[in-house]
Amino acid sequence: MMRRRFARQAALLAAGLLLAGSTLAAKPPQRSVQGVVVKVQDGDSLWLRTADGAPIVVRLRDIDAPELCQAWGEEARRALADLALNKPAVLHVSGRDAHGRTLGTVIVDEVNLSRRMVEDGHAWSNRSRWDQGPLVKQERMAKALGRGFHATAGAEPPWQFRQRNGRCPAP
Repeated sequence: MMRRRFARQAALLAAGLLLAGSTLAAKPPQRSVQGVVVKVQDGDSLWLRTADGAPIVVRLRDIDAPELCQAWGEEARRALADLALNKPAVLHVSGRDAHGRTLGTVIVDEVNLSRRMVEDGHAWSNRSRWDQGPLVKQERMAKALGRGFHATAGAEPPWQFRQRNGRCPAP
């Protein structure tokens, strides 16, 4: 009976290791690109010019900032510009978003822009059906401290704003 239990546990462990190994092997390596932030579109999108002069339109990973036509939209854009505009940056590419933009984490002066935007109350942690997002702790702290749009009454997450109003008209 002990041997059977041991054999079953060993088989489960081996299956788990195989599954974990295949998951790790399937993850593509992350690509990094260096450049200078030359334009800030809004509170979660910017343009990075690489050394070869090619601009990359980047959507910051893990956050959703207010739309430009929404309350606090311009403040969020200005906050991101203050952090990044005309500064050297490193982009860690994660993939593409639904609009074809490069999706990734941008680091400027050793600061993760996504994390900083949430910490300062200029963006929300990206939600999914199953959780509150990777930066929910930072968002809760910003709310508790009344930072950024959390200091205003009735701050509306952009996904609710878009659901009610649609996207902002192009500038």
